[in-house]
Amino acid sequence: MPDPGRPGGRADEPPGGAPGGYRPAEIEEQRGAGHRDAFMRLYTPHRMAYIRGEGKPAAGGGCPFCALVDQPDDVGLIVARGALVYVVLNLYPYNSGHCMSVPYRHVSDYADLTPDETDELATMTQRALRALRQASGAQGFNVGMNLGSVAGAGIAAHLHQHIVPRWGGDTNFMPVVGHTKVLPELLGPTRELLAAAWQEVQ
Repeated sequence: MPDPGRPGGRADEPPGGAPGGYRPAEIEEQRGAGHRDAFMRLYTPHRMAYIRGEGKPAAGGGCPFCALVDQPDDVGLIVARGALVYVVLNLYPYNSGHCMSVPYRHVSDYADLTPDETDELATMTQRALRALRQASGAQGFNVGMNLGSVAGAGIAAHLHQHIVPRWGGDTNFMPVVGHTKVLPELLGPTRELLAAAWQEVQ
């Protein structure tokens, strides 16, 4: 039955929303055209950089993985440097602490790594796992690489191995329904925490 206190509303609706919905009273709605539904919107304009492909090398352009090595660690988000491989935070992380092991040499195929590069890529990845456990108590990991654009590589021209820490319940309605990752910490402090943990593990 209509609620006389709210034009068009029903007595069984929560205040300000459709059945099953919730609209906090402090939100001031923007004027405009459209039909109100049961959903609220979380706008993340910073994600447009990823959608537009900003930071990815254009054909014949520079490689961001090669450019990173000339930057200070805190600017490039580099966690640790080895002789042949470095570890860097992902600028668009799936989870907090998502990092990558990257050879300095510009090479696209894992099969083209030298034996020394292969060994150091493995040992740097192992140490990253230990550092992430030390720094964040990660309960599990996704570790792997996408070789080639058709396999999902965002920057296919320069090989990189992903190390994604996981916790129980880290996949919730936000990424599944909203295609938005909610991260509890900014990248700078995450790099500092992980870099400090790196020194404590072998």
